[in-house]
Amino acid sequence: MSEIKVVVIEDHNLTRIGLQAALQAEADIKIVGEAANATDGLQLLLTLKPDVATIDIGLPDMDGIELTRKYRQFQQQNPELTTKILILTMQSSEEAVLAAFGAGADSYCRKDIDRDRLVDAVKTTHTGSPWIDPTIADIVLKQVRQDDVYGGTSGKRVLIDGLDSEIEKTIETSSLTQREMEVLELIVAGCDNAEIAQKLYLTIGTVKTHVRGILSKLCVSDRTQAAVRALRGGLVH
Repeated sequence: MSEIKVVVIEDHNLTRIGLQAALQAEADIKIVGEAANATDGLQLLLTLKPDVATIDIGLPDMDGIELTRKYRQFQQQNPELTTKILILTMQSSEEAVLAAFGAGADSYCRKDIDRDRLVDAVKTTHTGSPWIDPTIADIVLKQVRQDDVYGGTSGKRVLIDGLDSEIEKTIETSSLTQREMEVLELIVAGCDNAEIAQKLYLTIGTVKTHVRGILSKLCVSDRTQAAVRALRGGLVH
């Protein structure tokens, strides 16, 4: 596996040093740059073109959500910019989570995560799959279709941008059955298997079979990733 080039954008010196140390201990992760503010961080993203950037929300000159939004704007005009964005913060409010994904973040992780899961978050994000911190997964599943709280239009769900062309192709050719689509919509609505079984008059075993089929066809490993990918690809509205 080739090295994953990472830029760390974090204003707190000790936290930034700790993140770098934790990630660089992994053989296939290389820290190629660091920044203590959004202005310098954006410049690094445009010049170094890292594979993944970890971005704190609470930056001094511009918050990490606005930084993400600005980078996505540059990315639309410059296809060579392919950095995946991992929001890494202590904030887990519904507003912050929805705003981050609305701005185009790929993944969302709390800073109090342990090292192994941090590494997993970076590697998963690098592959193009969203990594959602378990502590905020319910917000994504149950609330991601409400108004974009970061400048959206009333009545519209949060628009999650930034799908890779390969992922778009996967979604386009996923060929979900009608029943799988019904199950997927209920997954996005935050229903567990028992609730899905009750609503669709199915056995739990049958629901589990449909869920496995959905995960396989969308090339994801869990329900949260399936929900995010379905929303990002427009499968569920």
